[in-house]
Amino acid sequence: MDFVGTIYSLIPPLVMIILVLLTRKVLISLGVGIIVGALMIESFDAVNTAKTVWLSFQEIFYSGGEWGVWSIQLIAFLLLLGILIAFLTATGGAKAFGNWAINRVKTREGSQYTAGLSGLAIFIDDYFNSLTIGQVSRPITDRHKVSRAKLAYLIDSTSAPVTVLTPISSWGAYIIGTIGGIIATDKLQEQLSGFSAFNTFIGTIPMNYYAIAAIILVFLVIKMRLDFGSMREHEVRAQDTGELIDPLNSDVPGDLQDDVHENNNGRIYHLIIPILVLVVATVTSMIVTGVQATEGEVTAVSIFANTNVNYSLVLGGVLSVLTGMLFYLIQSGEKTNFFRVIWEGIKAMLPAIYILVLAWMIVSIIDGIGTGTYLAEAVKSWNISIAYLPLIIFIISGLMAFATGTSWGTFGMMLPIAGEIAALIDPDFFVASLAAVLAGSVFGDHCSPISDTSVLSSTGAGSNHIDHVLTQIPYALLAALASIFGYLLFALTSSMLVGLLVTIGVLVLLAYLIKSRLPN
Repeated sequence: MDFVGTIYSLIPPLVMIILVLLTRKVLISLGVGIIVGALMIESFDAVNTAKTVWLSFQEIFYSGGEWGVWSIQLIAFLLLLGILIAFLTATGGAKAFGNWAINRVKTREGSQYTAGLSGLAIFIDDYFNSLTIGQVSRPITDRHKVSRAKLAYLIDSTSAPVTVLTPISSWGAYIIGTIGGIIATDKLQEQLSGFSAFNTFIGTIPMNYYAIAAIILVFLVIKMRLDFGSMREHEVRAQDTGELIDPLNSDVPGDLQDDVHENNNGRIYHLIIPILVLVVATVTSMIVTGVQATEGEVTAVSIFANTNVNYSLVLGGVLSVLTGMLFYLIQSGEKTNFFRVIWEGIKAMLPAIYILVLAWMIVSIIDGIGTGTYLAEAVKSWNISIAYLPLIIFIISGLMAFATGTSWGTFGMMLPIAGEIAALIDPDFFVASLAAVLAGSVFGDHCSPISDTSVLSSTGAGSNHIDHVLTQIPYALLAALASIFGYLLFALTSSMLVGLLVTIGVLVLLAYLIKSRLPN
């Protein structure tokens, strides 16, 4: 029986997600999902199943005679980040920064605002955002007893939602390039003759209701202390006992587990300068590689469309680690063995790498069995009113990103489909339909345990990954529900502004209703 591209292609991601929720063991759940998907692809032939599983792993690092430079560089950056964290701890820089910050950021609320506002400021790339904000914010939120799950939520909900709204970002550049390809197709050129890729992207910003709602919700959560669902358990435990991580589920990426001694002679600059080196070197490299790879006129958009993000992250990581090492070597006082610091940093990142590799493998398996293709074709086959197309596309894109764990993959599949349907029926709905794809993709990505951005947000915050996913889902659903009302009102009124105001209004109303039912 051929399962590829049929409704049965939903089974592997569903099995994986159900196991995650039941067992909270992400590695086992991912492994089972990979095996189930491979069995279905190969019609339950054991030998070919084993080959498919192996290929899904091998192709991460080597495929078609070429090394998987992109994935290797990202793993290398994670290892470098682990080493950097270890040296920031060993020099006492993190401790000194925490002591300094707690005298200036005097409240739990203020420490969370620091994380949220920092997320808005670093908008050039979601990976860079997730990992950098964690290193800057963690010493502050830890001192104010903010749970790591809460920090992971603040990071994740100000990474993808910010970058998807920004044309000068790796996401914006990718989306603009995809839209340009849609507009340039022979089939749609006549219908879309008045559209440009850049202006279309700008038009999607106010109609990306979920991304806007997710960002607003972050600050509502901070201001109103809106801790509900499993997030409340984490926050109450952190405040009452000082335990920032669930002691029954303490396997977290990026956490040194107190195996590195903090030097008592640490100074704030021991943390600030390596982080600045990381930021400056990475951003500079992104600009340089973007300029070098651009053919023709160099613009801000073309730079970020052609930049080499992961190479830049590795370069910035190397330079920042060398800076941290230098501070450590010239520092006086009691110190942990130099090579032990390096090993503990590497070891701290291994859980994140394991999850990321398995997530990439299951994404490959899900692609092979045609889960995304099935959902995309389902949208094309439905005979629906064009006014409701953005609403339907938002929901389907969310399901697709949730099942496949990738916003960008969903963009690649759904933007051309949504664009073609809207352009051929009524071009007035072209921008709204593309915006709904972007919004739904970020929503599904926020809920998916195999999302690489969520994995890196967990890593940056030092949170158990499944704790992060389970605590974030209620907030993502809240923002999504408000967005659904927004797209529904857009369908009824054809007004972008009405839809946006309804989204924000419903979000605030729901937040107050939930707050009123929470115990004091």
